[in-house]
Amino acid sequence: MDNNADLVVRTEHLTKHFGKLVAVDDLSLEVRKGEIFGFLGPNGAGKSTTVGMMLGLVAPTSGKVEIFGLDTQLHLPQILKRVGAMTESIGFYPYLSGENNLNYIARITGGISSTRIEKVLDLVELSGREKDKFSTYSLGMKQRLAIACSLLSDPEFIVLDEPTNGLDPAGVKEIRELIIKLGHEGKTIFLNSHLLHEVEQICERVAIIQHGKMITQGPVKDLMKKGDLLQLQVTEPEKAMAVLNNLDWIRSIVREDDKLFIDVNAERYAQISAVLAREDIFITEMRAKDNTLEDFFLEITEERTN
Repeated sequence: MDNNADLVVRTEHLTKHFGKLVAVDDLSLEVRKGEIFGFLGPNGAGKSTTVGMMLGLVAPTSGKVEIFGLDTQLHLPQILKRVGAMTESIGFYPYLSGENNLNYIARITGGISSTRIEKVLDLVELSGREKDKFSTYSLGMKQRLAIACSLLSDPEFIVLDEPTNGLDPAGVKEIRELIIKLGHEGKTIFLNSHLLHEVEQICERVAIIQHGKMITQGPVKDLMKKGDLLQLQVTEPEKAMAVLNNLDWIRSIVREDDKLFIDVNAERYAQISAVLAREDIFITEMRAKDNTLEDFFLEITEERTN
């Protein structure tokens, strides 16, 4: 590939079997330097298994993962020096302060100065509470300390596995702002999350998997455009349905009471109005329905399930 220099992660036909269970099935994805990349899928889709293979915690059945152009199965120690990860497996000592928990991990890791510890505590906005015991921290503070831990070695690539899990809206907002701040510093971030609204706000590109298989990947704004619908409110919805269903350039129509949701190209909107007017059907409201990443996600995963 010509653009390999811009790739931080590439998986190629990545597959993992646990007995007869296929957890990840022929998964190929790319994460580019400096982007915040969202990795989405329903529970049990294979997201955590994929992250485990990326970090060398799970051995692939077949296929490979390259990080910084290096095969993780051949160069893992070299790779991990440049990678930070927040996973559910991170454990802290409840009787130690936040700062001392980081000091302990820094001593094990080696090469991390007290100045760096102070910097990451400030970055995750725990300065002023660093001397407090971990057991006194709120869930949001515990999550921010976990992110601070992933930043200790000043990594180029950061993996965040469900960083907002269990948080209230205020905590989610704090983590979202922190991830955006890290992105502005030029870090490459791989965000494994099920909170689609949050991913929509902070990620440039996403990949969606289901049953271990890639469904789609691409820029968030492009995926959202795929689900754009025209919303009509009409005087005779049943008659309007019958008329519009005869037009071969309308892809689909869904009716909810007196509203119609029509999947059609925007340049056809005026024609729809004209067709209905000829049948004495009057439009009382006409607008493009706002589409969200969640709408697209639900639509595409439901299609694969049905």
